Amino acid sequence: MKKGNPAALLPIGVFLALYLGLGLIFEYAMKIPMGFYNIPIIIAFLAAILVACLQNRKINFDKKLEIMGQGVGDKNIITMLLIFLVAGAFVGVVGRSSAQSVAYFMLSVVPPQFSVAVLFIVACFVSLAMGTSVGTITLITPIAVEVAQATGFEAALCVGTVVGGAMFGDNLSFISDTTIAACNGQGCAMKDKFKGNFAIALPAALITLVLVVLMTLGKEVNPVVGQYSLLQIIPYLLVLVGGVIGINVFVVLMIGILSGAIIMMTTGAVGFTALLKGMGDGASGMFETAMVAILVAALCALIREHGGFDALLSFIHRVFRGNKGGQIGMGLLVGAMDIATANNTVAIVMANPIAKEMSKEYDISPQRSACILDTFSCVFQGVIPYGAQMLVAISAAAELGLTLSAFQIMQYLFYPYLLLICCVAAIALTKKKN
Repeated sequence: MKKGNPAALLPIGVFLALYLGLGLIFEYAMKIPMGFYNIPIIIAFLAAILVACLQNRKINFDKKLEIMGQGVGDKNIITMLLIFLVAGAFVGVVGRSSAQSVAYFMLSVVPPQFSVAVLFIVACFVSLAMGTSVGTITLITPIAVEVAQATGFEAALCVGTVVGGAMFGDNLSFISDTTIAACNGQGCAMKDKFKGNFAIALPAALITLVLVVLMTLGKEVNPVVGQYSLLQIIPYLLVLVGGVIGINVFVVLMIGILSGAIIMMTTGAVGFTALLKGMGDGASGMFETAMVAILVAALCALIREHGGFDALLSFIHRVFRGNKGGQIGMGLLVGAMDIATANNTVAIVMANPIAKEMSKEYDISPQRSACILDTFSCVFQGVIPYGAQMLVAISAAAELGLTLSAFQIMQYLFYPYLLLICCVAAIALTKKKN
């Protein structure tokens, strides 16, 4: 590990000051409605990149551009961008009417008072099978928006419940990138990591489900009157079933696009030209989300090159000692990396070497260290307002004409908050050998 440079972390502080700081001032001090929407997240990241480019005069600007290009070209970033575009195209093809049909069909089968709880359960199962929270949020958020509008439940509650459920599978799934990265990096079998992780995640999920039921059971629900088309349910049904049985997210979304296009045209819901326009508009609607992923990757590449992450790793290693302290240190380490990179897989990969060293030094088993890394990274990734999960949820809701801010959704992210509590409790109750 090369010598760390704490000053290299300054760009992250600049971003947080501009985006979170000004947003909080506008929203709460100045009482500006939807104040966070007055802070363009792309401009905040560009300002942070400018600061990073001004640092480390030993590297010329052309070399810094090359470093940023290498960061953007990472496999995880390219995969994420493609998912964003294909997901946007899917939403553009099936349109609002399909989401409405799914919502009204569900409400005709399930008592409306339990509809939000059902959204959470479905999100948990789909994400567990697909191994991707972003894909799950893309598929289920439109349904959550329609459920909210049909029943009168707060839209932020419905969307936040879906985001929370999506993080359940992101953390536990055998085919999740985070699970693979954590297990490979710590040298443990996936089944061993799953056993320990499940004992932490299940209580958090069950408590979340109880909270959601208690919040919605006593509420007055609008009389649900709405027509639905069984044919228009088919694209969503196919992608949900495909997700549950574990088909690759790209294949699932392509099946949804193809089936949606055929059904929409054969039923006369849209013409071919309108269908193409909807597909293009849906993909274009993911522009900001894709740009954030690109800018974060570029910024992180510069910070890594300048020694910022090495300084953070060294600090965590020095401060946290002992078995329990080491576990907390690992969690905070990967959490800090996730705040910096807005990508939980990348955060785990970066934290793996130090975490492995700490696990040997403090007698922490490989399966526990893998569990800690995966769990803490999913907690932070699920709640940061500029993470892919939150941005995709906001974008998917916006496609249906609903404006939500990240901070409206964050207050209803019960599962990630409870997952953190359960994980800290598990660490506190750790015996000498875990």
